[in-house]
Amino acid sequence: MPELPEVETVRRTLAGLVIGKTIESVEIRWTNIIKRPAEPEEFARLLIGETIQSIDRRGKFLVFHLDHFVMVSHLRMEGKYGLHKSDEPTDKHVHVIFRFTDGTELRYRDVRKFGTMHLFAPGEEQTELPLRQLGPEPFSGEFTIRYLRERLKKTSRSVKTALLDQRTVVGLGNIYVDEALFRAGIHPETAANKLTKKQTALLHDEIVKTLKEAVEAGGSTVRSYINSQGEIGMFQLKLYVYGRKDEPCKKCGSAIEKTVVGGRGTHFCTKCQKK
Repeated sequence: MPELPEVETVRRTLAGLVIGKTIESVEIRWTNIIKRPAEPEEFARLLIGETIQSIDRRGKFLVFHLDHFVMVSHLRMEGKYGLHKSDEPTDKHVHVIFRFTDGTELRYRDVRKFGTMHLFAPGEEQTELPLRQLGPEPFSGEFTIRYLRERLKKTSRSVKTALLDQRTVVGLGNIYVDEALFRAGIHPETAANKLTKKQTALLHDEIVKTLKEAVEAGGSTVRSYINSQGEIGMFQLKLYVYGRKDEPCKKCGSAIEKTVVGGRGTHFCTKCQKK
């Protein structure tokens, strides 16, 4: 699933492609993607004549600001947006098409059909699901060392599980939790409420640093992730542990191990991240 760096990269590339374009029509080929309003036909009707004014990101969600509505979109496992000319061929995995008045169209392609789209009145998106329960952005002033320490002290879950909870901090997924924990020297199975103040401070800094470096690199290309212009991310070249089972640790040379924590495949170094 794309995490914050990948979604931010998609946001940036999409912004350069579709801001200022006006929607002429919307074709919905797989109605389950549309979660709000309840009737997909209403979703399509409301967007006719709307111009895309800006695109934001909230955690792993893309937030499209139009003239009179806000569309919240989650890519889930393999959702992708791409801008095409109207005469370009499409395929069976394109499930939503936003046709613009200039003859181009934004196509949403999703092999696994897990993506979602919600339409709200401006401001309403912040008080309703799916955004309502999200924690602070990792680059925001709300995400402080003190906040993280107080949040983690409230749970005996593993620190990895606590960080994957989007109510703790948004945007972190399997890749960047593993990477941040390695950089901070913390074993992923450590109980969140057992971390010392020093460990929490270091973890906070490594979360922010890891995500910023990944954003600058365009994200990590894992599975089939690409940005909205068909370009791959390059942060996978800097990964210390994720996806490197049995490979030597870049710091100590020990073999990277993989286990399951909270139902998620988890990579770590037994020497650098002592339990």
